[in-house]
Amino acid sequence: MTRFSSRYSQGSVTAVLGPTNTGKTHLAIERMSAHSSGLIGFPLRLLAREVYDRVVAIKGPKEVALVTGEERIVPPGARWFLSTAESMPLQDGRDFAFVAIDEAQLGAHPERGHVFTDRILNARGRDETMILGSEALAPMVRALIPDAEITTRPRFSTLSYAGIKKLSRLPPRSVVVAFSAEEVYAVAEMLRRFRGGAAVVMGALSPATRNAQVAMYQAGEVDYLVATDAIGMGLNMDVDHVAFASLYKYDGARRRRLTLPEMAQIAGRAGRHQRDGTFGTVAGRPDAQFTDEEIERIEQHQFPPLKSLFWRDSAPRFDSLGHLIADLEEMPSNPVLKPAPEAIDLAVLRRLADDPQIGASVRGKAAVRRFWSVCSLPDFQHRGAEHHASFVSQLWQHLGTGLGHIPADFIARRIADLDQVQGDVEKLGARIAAIRTWAYVAQRRDWLADPAEMAGRARAVEERLSDALHKALAQRFVDRRTAVLLRGLGGDASLLPVTLEDGDAICVDGEPIGQLNGFAFVVDAQARLADRKLLLAAADRHLPGLLARRARELIGDAPGSLALAADDRGRLALQWRGQRIGQIVRGAALADPRFQPDRALEALPRADHEALVTHVAGWLEEQLRQPLAALRALAKAASDRRCSGPLRALLVQLIDAGGAMPRVQADGLISALDPAARQVLQRLGVRLGSLDVFCAGMIRPECQRLFAMLRAVHTGDPMPVPSDPQVSALRTVVPANLLPSQGHPAYRIVGDQALRTDMAEKLIRAAHDRRGQAPSFPIDPALAVSMGLTAANADRLMRAAGFRRDGAKTGEGDAAPLWRWRGLARKKPPEASDPPSSNGHFAALAEWKVAIG
Repeated sequence: MTRFSSRYSQGSVTAVLGPTNTGKTHLAIERMSAHSSGLIGFPLRLLAREVYDRVVAIKGPKEVALVTGEERIVPPGARWFLSTAESMPLQDGRDFAFVAIDEAQLGAHPERGHVFTDRILNARGRDETMILGSEALAPMVRALIPDAEITTRPRFSTLSYAGIKKLSRLPPRSVVVAFSAEEVYAVAEMLRRFRGGAAVVMGALSPATRNAQVAMYQAGEVDYLVATDAIGMGLNMDVDHVAFASLYKYDGARRRRLTLPEMAQIAGRAGRHQRDGTFGTVAGRPDAQFTDEEIERIEQHQFPPLKSLFWRDSAPRFDSLGHLIADLEEMPSNPVLKPAPEAIDLAVLRRLADDPQIGASVRGKAAVRRFWSVCSLPDFQHRGAEHHASFVSQLWQHLGTGLGHIPADFIARRIADLDQVQGDVEKLGARIAAIRTWAYVAQRRDWLADPAEMAGRARAVEERLSDALHKALAQRFVDRRTAVLLRGLGGDASLLPVTLEDGDAICVDGEPIGQLNGFAFVVDAQARLADRKLLLAAADRHLPGLLARRARELIGDAPGSLALAADDRGRLALQWRGQRIGQIVRGAALADPRFQPDRALEALPRADHEALVTHVAGWLEEQLRQPLAALRALAKAASDRRCSGPLRALLVQLIDAGGAMPRVQADGLISALDPAARQVLQRLGVRLGSLDVFCAGMIRPECQRLFAMLRAVHTGDPMPVPSDPQVSALRTVVPANLLPSQGHPAYRIVGDQALRTDMAEKLIRAAHDRRGQAPSFPIDPALAVSMGLTAANADRLMRAAGFRRDGAKTGEGDAAPLWRWRGLARKKPPEASDPPSSNGHFAALAEWKVAIG
């Protein structure tokens, strides 16, 4: 028969019924606080923890206790208790002036209903008892507690249907409800893509993780939250809209459609106090469609009354396993009660009782009671009755033998194995579910020799895993950058703080959205394609101010911060601190290029743009002025009509050749020069050598480097490939194979070596100085050797310059050979159609013969 316990005091019983958002929980807290002691049972550990924090703020931490399966905070002398329904401390001799049970309509829940039914029937406060629930519970209260006073509370705000919406179109402050972890994660991932992310709340989360996720939502870091139906159990948040991703759930036995009260319980979380709320469904979900009748009843809060509650004997006999099982399976005598389906604790009990070895170890009332408490261990990991029974059997091997304690090293190893914060969301969630099992075990004071120690270890591991899970959830499902941008662009984005951080990163409200490459905004490489327009739009609002500050920084920077270099397309670019800001383009003359700023600089305010361009033009002129002074002087004379035609033509050829060319190429022009023209050449630093015509001022490393780059700019060719460092530095002698294939204007090839043009003329001039009046004369090789020229190549140079060894005579006691001067004579001039030689200007000389007799 149905047992109604008389172990609790009988005070007044009040049932406070109504839809969500009626302040029932707040009322219970107020009533409990007015009594000398009190106890409230909640359907969720998360909700018990939330209300515990609220009562602590009222009464102080030394006066308030929290009791759940996995957590016990019970200060000595605590008078106000917050608990889960299953863990309400009603059998340990405590006497409470006030007792309340929240969400009592869960008595109709197939798996947990019998616990709530027992609390409705038997949990009483000495002075006052309060039953909180939906209006559908009213017939059950009248049938089971005829003397109870029933009061109803209207909803504070209006709840209305808002239709079907795409995830990308959900309004801010929305909660999306799904009914499995997989679906929760999938929806959260889509919200991250479309709306910048979402917080996640599930019943399996630890209080710390849940609080961190809710705090992120409440603080506005994200505007969306994805939750299981745990959201319907009194968790208090600022929600404007509830969207159902599905209207079906798996209840442990089958996949079924939500009942109308379940729909209303969840939808009712929209709206807070006097603020109205809306509910609807997510588009594209065929199993998320309300009927017209369901919509009307939810809006009007009209639900069919409950016709029965689930019941199971809460005070079974413990004299034997058989009697225990029989009592737990007993049929209720009250017609409004019906037997509870087999819960997992009873399923585990039946399996293990059938094991002869285990059954033989459970003898006597104390052993049966203890064995039932072990079988009642919740299956936090949802592994099913068979797997859970195996785990319970392992525990019973310790609890049912010897001292009846689980060895400390056994539980310590299990806790330590779970103390790993690496892994993804799923792995961390699985570890938290596992640590909840050991946290529950550690709360059983008669199961461990030192429960406080193990409870502390389990709690510390759970906290670390919770922190890691919160970070993993935020990393996986929250794109804070996109959330910030969406929130800002929806209002006045100009009010968002935009800063330029170290590394040229541009941040909006502290979140990086890209960086400045020179003066060009480059979207974060990690940004999805769908975000790029959004990021550019946010940056465009603030770039002018940032760029103006950057322009002033460039103008005040050291000259060395600017540099000329080839870009990735082979063009000559101007860089600031290694980042491109513009291009060097053709000007009026080869030695007078222009700076063309990149288009990104167009975002600068006009005054800053003009100041930057003026500064860069001045810097460029300073870089060119000294190295190109000789080139500019040649160009000026070449364009001066006061100079003779042959002189101007010679200068044009010399400039085109890069400052040096074989004399044979200009013999016709040289012979036409008058004395005045020769004086001009001398003033310009142009030397008419024996083999080459060259401008000494252009045979300089920096001049040659700049000339090569500017000639490419002038002709539109790609930047030349950098020469070997020895060639670039214009060493006096270098191996001939280091020269570019087209040769080098500053070098003359002599055998397997290349000698700088001006040094070649120096050696030739020294030979002429030794010639005197004698027909034969020695040439000291010391000067050539000091330059690095080999003896064989020195001979080649002398022969090219018109000298020939005198084989009939040698110097007296001197190894230096004797030479004769024979002069140079043309065999034929080079034709315009002759192809250029790979040996540069020395190749051109090959068209001429050296006179030898």
